[in-house]
Amino acid sequence: MAGHDEALLEFIAARRGPLLRSAFLLCGDVHEAEDLVQSTLVKVVLAGRRLDRIDNIEAYTRRTLMSVFISSRRRLWRREHPHAAPPDTAAAPGSDIDMGLAVRTALTQVPPRQRAVLVLRFWEDLSVDETAQILGVSPGTVKSQSARGLATLRTALGDALPNAAAARPAPEEARL
Repeated sequence: MAGHDEALLEFIAARRGPLLRSAFLLCGDVHEAEDLVQSTLVKVVLAGRRLDRIDNIEAYTRRTLMSVFISSRRRLWRREHPHAAPPDTAAAPGSDIDMGLAVRTALTQVPPRQRAVLVLRFWEDLSVDETAQILGVSPGTVKSQSARGLATLRTALGDALPNAAAARPAPEEARL
């Protein structure tokens, strides 16, 4: 049992950073991401002690993170939107930081399940089947949620996309 606990602690130490980055992409707030990861890791540790063996702890942890995130969106306190103090220094205008902020802001407009699919597919770089297994849905659902989430993301980004003006047809072309 002691060897199992040590392996679990090593796993947590190795995966905490990547889980935190994924959680941040899901919720868009550092503090909430830390809470999501903490809740996830508590559930993983409790399940690891309760069960003799988890076949794929990586997949179990990802699925738990997505479940904790989706259930956190259902809470009433989520309706409040606190604002942090402005940063001490400003970033250079027109840098990749601006696009990163635009994408993270746009991600907040994507519904939670679609956001979970987008993070797993494009941030975690998982296949459709792996994403479906983690979320407990069919591959077709992953594909449809991915398409809808990307459409919502593109709409939310609007003119922030580098080739947004070039990608849109001219008004005359749109009528043809």
